[in-house]
Amino acid sequence: MYSATPQVKTAWKRVLGWSLEQAGLGWELLDYESPAPLEALWARDDLGAAMMCGLPYSQRRPRPRIVAAPVPSPARYGGKPVYFSDIVVRADSPHGKLEDTFGGVVGYTLEDSMSGCVALRRHLRRYRAAHGKALYGAAVGGLVNARQVIEALAAGKIDVGPLDGYYHDLLRRNEPQTAAQVKVIAVTEAAPIPPLVATAALEEDALDRIRAALLQAGAAPGLAAERGVLLLERFAVPEEQDYRVFDRILEEARQFPDSW
Repeated sequence: MYSATPQVKTAWKRVLGWSLEQAGLGWELLDYESPAPLEALWARDDLGAAMMCGLPYSQRRPRPRIVAAPVPSPARYGGKPVYFSDIVVRADSPHGKLEDTFGGVVGYTLEDSMSGCVALRRHLRRYRAAHGKALYGAAVGGLVNARQVIEALAAGKIDVGPLDGYYHDLLRRNEPQTAAQVKVIAVTEAAPIPPLVATAALEEDALDRIRAALLQAGAAPGLAAERGVLLLERFAVPEEQDYRVFDRILEEARQFPDSW
């Protein structure tokens, strides 16, 4: 999910490979490139540690086991395993606040994406209630990921769209020329960040070992450069109940199905 650039992808593979080695687990590291559908990956039942959006994680039955979750290093994350959606417009857009974009064209990634769709719909609900009708003249979906939202903005296909905040920060750190094509006009509330989960029936010993290794990766001197690339402060182990908040978030987002 967060292989925002080739450099970032390499850093993730280094951190995860180091963790598997420390844990003594001979698991295979899989490349799963965008735009391959993430829902197909998440439907598998043989994953030992795959990053899964918190929204589909919360809705899946039975739920996968949480292995760990990244804690991004920028100050806005407050040292917690949370993230945001940055609501953005083109860098040269005259729009300075979210209300300026109403009546235009809104873009989004996928309807089951927290950062790319649901967080924005939830954020819009108070404006929709006050406005009394749909806020935008048109909507463009299926943009797959934050990079495609930026591309659609740069091409003038949409006027506003959401970016996964952590993905956006990774672009600002590692590919600033791409991030500079947009500017932030609003930020959604924090939500639990996508965790690494296991869909395979892991033995407790294997789960404990990979968790311990990931926690060690947050301080390992040999991974300092990779943590810098990834804006990664450390890994944490959230509780499953932390992700139950998505039930309420989804309900609130559905309050006005025609917010667009």
